[in-house]
Amino acid sequence: MSTSTSGAGDRLVRIGAIVFFVGALATMATMAPLFLGTHPLPSIAWSLCMLMGVGFLIAAAGVIRSARAGSRER
Repeated sequence: MSTSTSGAGDRLVRIGAIVFFVGALATMATMAPLFLGTHPLPSIAWSLCMLMGVGFLIAAAGVIRSARAGSRER
């Protein structure tokens, strides 16, 4: 039985997931006025939607870092 230790990219994956979900919430908040027929949010809210992509890239970098660290151990 092996003990699970925190890998090299685990922190990046967690940070990426948090950033992604913040971007997802911003996207839902930005799209809601379009469906509700109210005034759209300012452009800064639309810019926050880009956090989804940024979070995905951070998480992907964490996965790649973990994979490289795992291949070096072998």
